[in-house]
Amino acid sequence: MSCDNPTSETDNQRRRLVAYLLAGGAALPLAACAQTSTERTEATDVSLHNPLLWAVAWKQTAAEFGALCYQAYNLATLRLDGALSRRKHGDKPLAIITDMDNTIIQAVNYWGYLINEGGEFFDDAIWDQWIPKNLVQAVPGSKTFLDHCQANGVEVFYVSNRDQGDRTYEYALAQLRLLNFPYVDEAHVTVNRASSNKMAIKEKVSVSHDLVLMLGDNLNDYKRDYYVADVDERYALMERDRDDYGDRFILLPNPTDGHWVRAIFGESEPAPTDANRRLLLDAATRSAWDGQ
Repeated sequence: MSCDNPTSETDNQRRRLVAYLLAGGAALPLAACAQTSTERTEATDVSLHNPLLWAVAWKQTAAEFGALCYQAYNLATLRLDGALSRRKHGDKPLAIITDMDNTIIQAVNYWGYLINEGGEFFDDAIWDQWIPKNLVQAVPGSKTFLDHCQANGVEVFYVSNRDQGDRTYEYALAQLRLLNFPYVDEAHVTVNRASSNKMAIKEKVSVSHDLVLMLGDNLNDYKRDYYVADVDERYALMERDRDDYGDRFILLPNPTDGHWVRAIFGESEPAPTDANRRLLLDAATRSAWDGQ
């Protein structure tokens, strides 16, 4: 990779850099320059301008991230206890449905590795290599809540959309068992390799159980309606369902990936191209003060 002297950047390049920095760090990467010194300046180090930095730093370090997770699971516990108190003899058994990744399982070291490798967007090939390593952690509050479900006879159904080939299901079970979650068996764990649509499981569980709650990091985990490639349409759907949040559906925070990405790029795993970087910039500056 060639490298120009930072002092010879064109005015256009400078304007683009400033615009990206004002957008909250969603910057185009600058070309990495070979250095004889061990110090690498912000102007020449590609990793320092990775658009993932803000989001991943927040997931890795912010106490607010942990607090939001605990808040979600505290609320889930209140809703569950309320359903238990209203239960009558002869009622269907209670159940919850939960997503896996970024809802009960953390993958922060995947994102850290991706950044160290110069990745700016989700990388499916690296994800597939990471999954079998079992380098997972439980999302704060998830283990306590799921154990509370088991202690009160509330069945937990896990649903995930993953595809790591023929061993996909084996890998998913291994991660759930590593974290010692309850109800980890073939009757309660579903992995969709061909689709992210989880509504078939919702319908199936609702026939045999009273479905108290669904949990996810993605509105598409709740309803397939949200699988649209338009930001405004998706936001309008969210407004329509606003009374369901914290009641029928508990949402966990995830700023790095999900179907909100599809609404911006038209696909959930966009390629790291200049065109997609421009779309990211446009999304980050939909509303922007003009400086006047």
